[in-house]
Amino acid sequence: MKLRNLLFEAKEEKKESFETFADTREAGAEKIATTAHKKGGLALLTWHHFKVKLPYYKRAAEGKFDLDKAKKEYEATYKKISTSMTQIEFQREVGRLEVLGELIIREERRK
Repeated sequence: MKLRNLLFEAKEEKKESFETFADTREAGAEKIATTAHKKGGLALLTWHHFKVKLPYYKRAAEGKFDLDKAKKEYEATYKKISTSMTQIEFQREVGRLEVLGELIIREERRK
């Protein structure tokens, strides 16, 4: 199992730029958001979850990612997530937390 994980991590660490990574993730999030929006109904929770990610990926893909600002926003978002939120609010904030965490992790690995 360790060998499999090492191989996966090595593949993940290929020489893909941060901007290319963000652009690829943006395209995937856009596709999921569009599909969920068209489906409607309960799938709109998924739409809210992925729609919130798009501007973050876009800025990162354009080379406008600010690591310190992202870390502060991540912490603020983490602190405001609660079970007293509506389902829509929860999906938006968890989506924001995910995209910020993902970009922070990826950016810190570049250093």
